[in-house]
Amino acid sequence: MTTDILVLGTGSFAARIVFDLAATAAEPVTIGIASRNAERLSWLRIAGNARASIFGAPARVESHAIDLLDRDALAALIAATRPAVLVQAASSQPSSVIATEGDAWSRLVAEGGLSATAVFQAQLSMRVAQTVRNARLSCQLVNCCFPDVVNSLIAAAGLPVTCGVGNIAILSNAFAGELRLQDSRRLKMLAHYQCVTPFRRKAEGRSGPAARVWIDGKEVADVFKSFASVKITPEPAIEISGASGVPMMLAMAQGRDWSGHVPGPLGLPGGYPAAWRGGKFDLDLPEAITRAEAVAWNAQFEEANGMVVDGEGQVRYTGVLHDRLRDASPELAKGFHVRDIEAVYGEMAKLRTRLQSERAR
Repeated sequence: MTTDILVLGTGSFAARIVFDLAATAAEPVTIGIASRNAERLSWLRIAGNARASIFGAPARVESHAIDLLDRDALAALIAATRPAVLVQAASSQPSSVIATEGDAWSRLVAEGGLSATAVFQAQLSMRVAQTVRNARLSCQLVNCCFPDVVNSLIAAAGLPVTCGVGNIAILSNAFAGELRLQDSRRLKMLAHYQCVTPFRRKAEGRSGPAARVWIDGKEVADVFKSFASVKITPEPAIEISGASGVPMMLAMAQGRDWSGHVPGPLGLPGGYPAAWRGGKFDLDLPEAITRAEAVAWNAQFEEANGMVVDGEGQVRYTGVLHDRLRDASPELAKGFHVRDIEAVYGEMAKLRTRLQSERAR
């Protein structure tokens, strides 16, 4: 039993990926989807195969009912299916937190940034990466769970990760769509996930970090002005973000080249233009900027506010997030080592539960 693309999780993000894979595949592809929610799993399989039939696509969706938190069951599934592409889209922190208000936890996330949730996004993703390493499987691991930051944690632990999905690709595809670029490769950009937030506001109210955009090799001087017509939904924009990784996943599984934009490529912080060519994945930067400059530009955001990990695997919180976290839990605010992610997850879960029971001040 082999699978071309195996998707872990049955949430809305995973569903978008499965449905778009099933509808757009131009060559035969087997898509597996795994979760412990049997009813939801069954529906995604049925709906995915229905979409393949509707669009006449040579895709087949199969389901695997397992508890993804069961290490042995996860290892057995990966060993049995041996996917070319493994898509990790299961998380214990719903992305809807960005649109939630009223409790102290959502307030901490709103003020300190999404890196407050990084531990919840990282736990299962790191387990999946460990399983891939232990199985000595040469698959491409695509982590969909807060990849701008989490992929750096995975890489710091010495674990394999290819890239993420969404965030920078929300903006790059929205911009290319507004410009009606028939060849989206004409547009290249750098964007940390924090660069998406201004585009959730109306054009006249935008401020803060802006992405860097090049069109035909020339950098756009004023990104906010040039793309004033682009406004992203306040909720997770899965209509773009989930779909953005589908052409890449199909190319990886079917041996075709691809280029576009992804967050967290090769464990780097933030988002970059990247390419899959000849079975290898790497950055695909515009000529005007070096790799070191691009990485430093992206790294500055979490250095100012968020979460950073050093070469020794030590994680520290910075800026407003550090201050807000210190107010809620001085011990957690001290940071941790990536090897201690499981223990930190437990303590962070207790903090989240407590803060969710408190009204925001």
